[in-house]
Amino acid sequence: MIARPLLATLLVGGLAAAALANDTPAHDAPAHEPPSHGAAPAAGHAPPIAGFAAVLAERPLPAGPAAWVAMTKEDAWARIAAATPGSRQAVRWDYAGSLIAVGRGPDAMGVLEVMRSDDPDLAMVPGWRRANGAAAAQAGHADDALAMLADPMLVGDAESCLWRLRALAATERWRPALEQLACALPALNARHGRARRPFILAAGEAAVALHRDQAALDWLAALPDGDPAANLLRGKAMLGVGEGKEGRLRLARVAISGDPEQRADAELSTIEAALDAHDLPPKEAAQRLDRLLLTWRGDAVEQRALRVALALALRTHDTPAALRSGAALFRYGGAGADAGTIATQLRGLLAAALAPESKLPLPQAAGLFWDYRDLAPAGVAGNRLADGLIDRLQAAGLYTRAADLLDHRMNAGPRDIEQGPLSVRVATLRILAGHPDAAIRMLRATDDVSYPAAMFADRRRVEAAALDIMGRRAEALAALQDVPDAAGIAAEIHWQARDWAHLVEVGEPALPAPGKLSEVGQAVVLRHAIALAMLQREAALTRLRDRYTASFAKLPTAAAFGLLTAKAGTVDPAAMAGAMAALPSASPAGAIGDLIAQGREARQAPAG
Repeated sequence: MIARPLLATLLVGGLAAAALANDTPAHDAPAHEPPSHGAAPAAGHAPPIAGFAAVLAERPLPAGPAAWVAMTKEDAWARIAAATPGSRQAVRWDYAGSLIAVGRGPDAMGVLEVMRSDDPDLAMVPGWRRANGAAAAQAGHADDALAMLADPMLVGDAESCLWRLRALAATERWRPALEQLACALPALNARHGRARRPFILAAGEAAVALHRDQAALDWLAALPDGDPAANLLRGKAMLGVGEGKEGRLRLARVAISGDPEQRADAELSTIEAALDAHDLPPKEAAQRLDRLLLTWRGDAVEQRALRVALALALRTHDTPAALRSGAALFRYGGAGADAGTIATQLRGLLAAALAPESKLPLPQAAGLFWDYRDLAPAGVAGNRLADGLIDRLQAAGLYTRAADLLDHRMNAGPRDIEQGPLSVRVATLRILAGHPDAAIRMLRATDDVSYPAAMFADRRRVEAAALDIMGRRAEALAALQDVPDAAGIAAEIHWQARDWAHLVEVGEPALPAPGKLSEVGQAVVLRHAIALAMLQREAALTRLRDRYTASFAKLPTAAAFGLLTAKAGTVDPAAMAGAMAALPSASPAGAIGDLIAQGREARQAPAG
């Protein structure tokens, strides 16, 4: 059932409420305004009065002016004051009808609900349901009104058809609304003056929406020339039948005399008409739509404006504007029945904007994806789209943007082992962006998953790199415990710290076999030689020279090897510096070594 409005509760009070609910006269009630309805029985009140449902059901449904009879304030007060337990429901019924007659639907709903609480059988009586439906329609509760008016006994009732027309139009069910018109005409014709207005406006709005513009103009002729609501519909209908000047004049009048919603609707209708007639440049139309959408939000006018803006952006190939309008439609529930078509269009636009061949600058494309990521396709297709953009951002050195997108993708999914490879890549991108601290925070925030051993090791290697860049060498080395093949990373950490003793300690077992040496192998041997020289371990240097002289003989680094392993006192310092500069750039730590080097450089680079 329809709940009693708060307004009805607030309006009931003092002796006036008692007069409706009991036998106490309202002698001291204020005389300027009657109460809006009766109150629920107070404590100690006599048992509820039943039986009015049968009385009301026996009465024929009143038609025409008799359907809702207004009472004066004085008459209302007099009847309320004189009400007895036996007449109370009849007084309430007449008062509810009077409230409907003067357009006070919310108050009428409260009175009718009080009646039903005293006599639940009223909910089955067509007359009570018709009154409740009319009151709900006046209160703007269209769906509740339609539910009440759906009683089989009310299907052919002209008064019920009229209220159904109004409620259906309020919910934009235009065709069903006009289908009520033939049935509703007797009730409409029985009304005069302003009593006809809301129903003519409802029929006119439905007709305009269905492009029955001449019929709308015929009906609207019954309303005054200066009525802004009627002029808004007249303007639209005139434009529809080709009377452009007259239609624009009507809309211009609404822009002066209408309420804010009517003015917004008139402006939008003017823009639509000008676009259809090709009288408005697209750029100017877009600017006017933007101004309208900035000042008017939250109803059918905004939804319509967003649709016009979307269509204009698609026509002019303005991808950012199309995504902005389309996203607003989806996010605020305005996409409607063609949501699937709009979604397909927007996904296509987003994919084209992110494609390598797109003419949009890469940062702008990334911004579009970030702003409208909820429009991206789900599942594998969406991941592929995001991964392609992340790859392009990383290749362009936009590491922070790439990390943000990948971090979003990782957090949007379930917390499982799939986070493992994503977390390694996010941490790597954070390090490359010069933010090793952010890499560590992210890795530790995702450490609550039981990763496979290989994935666990990958995460620890990247964490060690981040810690070393931040100068936390002991923690970095501790992170490498239980990580297989971590000697190369530890050697890189000791090398960067110029910790020669520990470099020799971890480097001795990692020396390659004599023979053909790769760049990494050369770097390992040469770094070991430098560490031994710095520690003045002549015997170890001699053994190293004997072991690898043949291996270096034909390599570009032969001279550097010879200098580094020469006997103490025979090495020219300048030649030693040259030998150091000639060292291969390859790191024994592989990709992690490169990451440490790049991370150090990024962290030392000036911001911006």
